[in-house]
Amino acid sequence: MNLIWLEDFVALAATGNFSRAAEDRHSSQPAFSRRIRALEEWVGADLFDRSSQPARLTEVGEWFADIAQDLIARVARVPGEAKKVAEAGSDTLRIASTHALSFTFLPRWLRSLESHTTLGPVQLISDVLQRCEALMLQSKVQFVLSHAHPQARGALDAEPYRSARIGEDLLIAVSAPDARGKARHRLARAGSTAVPVLQYTEESGLGRILRAVIGPRLESVPVQAVFTAHLASVLRTMALDGRGLAWLPRTLVEEDLAQGRLVISASEDWNVPLEIRLYRDRDLLGNAANAFWRLAAGGDWNSVSPR
Repeated sequence: MNLIWLEDFVALAATGNFSRAAEDRHSSQPAFSRRIRALEEWVGADLFDRSSQPARLTEVGEWFADIAQDLIARVARVPGEAKKVAEAGSDTLRIASTHALSFTFLPRWLRSLESHTTLGPVQLISDVLQRCEALMLQSKVQFVLSHAHPQARGALDAEPYRSARIGEDLLIAVSAPDARGKARHRLARAGSTAVPVLQYTEESGLGRILRAVIGPRLESVPVQAVFTAHLASVLRTMALDGRGLAWLPRTLVEEDLAQGRLVISASEDWNVPLEIRLYRDRDLLGNAANAFWRLAAGGDWNSVSPR
């Protein structure tokens, strides 16, 4: 059995269209069809009902779908798990963190930890939450640091992963000030002129939280999305340029607010409280990673996050 066959199966199961699936897999349709047939011969049963268009999974195909996804996920984890075993005696900590926390919370938090113990080398990957989660699912990092909210659970908010609350933050609506120092763009009630809003993409963890917590309510007020980006730091730059209103973490804009470069643009009931959570891999290997988790999960680190 070839791993490529499984990936072909998943692509065809998603569309039911041989031509489209072959194109998605960058393959000719005859070669793609031969691989699907080879997989069926290996399984010993038809996986697709070809009498209908699009092709549908047979009963065996439905059963095999979960197995194929699990096998692909297991294979993807092999390099990371092998690396974990090889690095069991290493002092290096491998952490993936969302961009906003990499620039703000993480450096101060690490300094707080270092006042209690000596940390070994830290290997940091800074990315959007979706990709940080993927790195953990593939066992390529030991820890993920991100914002979290109980209404927007992610891939790591379930067994076998564990997490600890290590800080708090707040999403607040801000914009550049006008000549009088008031918000240039302020969230208004229904019937008012649409307010330009700077929003997050689907891959953004902060965007996931905003959509879950205030998305339905935001539909009742006049807003117009004028710019979309993965990163809070990019939305901050656009807000500073006066392009619109953005919900940004207080950790990221506290200095801008203090200096008057940004001002609050909505009432407090539009604020979204956030947790800062450290997620850990299912099986930590090595003294350094285990010691780091015990210290991080057992401490009260709210002093390094805004109140």
